[in-house]
Amino acid sequence: MTPIADLLAAALRTDHGFTATIPPDWMQGRTAFGGLSAALALDAALALEPDLPPLRSAQIAFIGPLAGEVAVTATRLRRGRNAAYLQSDVASDAGLGMRATFVFMAALPSAVRHDESVRSPHAPPAKDASLYVGPETFFTGNFEFLDADTATGPADWLRWARLRVRAGLHPMVELMAIGDALPPAALKLAPSMLTPVSSLNWQINFVDPAPVTSDGWWLLGAHADTAWDGFSSQRMTIWNADGAVVAEAMQGVALFG
Repeated sequence: MTPIADLLAAALRTDHGFTATIPPDWMQGRTAFGGLSAALALDAALALEPDLPPLRSAQIAFIGPLAGEVAVTATRLRRGRNAAYLQSDVASDAGLGMRATFVFMAALPSAVRHDESVRSPHAPPAKDASLYVGPETFFTGNFEFLDADTATGPADWLRWARLRVRAGLHPMVELMAIGDALPPAALKLAPSMLTPVSSLNWQINFVDPAPVTSDGWWLLGAHADTAWDGFSSQRMTIWNADGAVVAEAMQGVALFG
């Protein structure tokens, strides 16, 4: 198991990012776990502009496989009085593997106060809960999981997740790594759970500019709205341990079977 903080500490820093090595325990098939790639991209953006306002949105394209040594490069696209747009690319010997656009925005005075988000009724795992940890030759070995509800729909996941080692991480880098840790919801509809799948993109909006939780636990939900012709569109939600929504997302997924 390789903690993300250790991976970042070993990175070779440059003026606009860093180079790092993806260890085998952060791989999923022939590419790095998408949440890790997104977390590395965010870390580079935060280092480029250290006085940024809170992260409010990220648009991520999973373009190609990432493995071995990767170069993470951050670029400022625009910075105004209230918002900053930064782009981060993650590339390996195979070429560009991921591109992320991050939007950081300060709070603005507003007369609008509207919230129809649905709170989660599920309590976080008890101290003595029997948790699932994946094999240490796969990215899931870096997490602890517990299904929140066995009565989910045929194309739904609802699962508690936390990093086994999260010390030394920026809170939003930690949350970015966790947010994509569920299998695609449409995988439940496939003939086999071993059906190859691939995330194509990820749009995530952070409802809370400074999300916090208890004991590292975040509740992840995913629901596939559609799935045909090898493509699925799914909606995703992240709740904290108190049941408050902290992020909402959408993702396109390719199913090879």
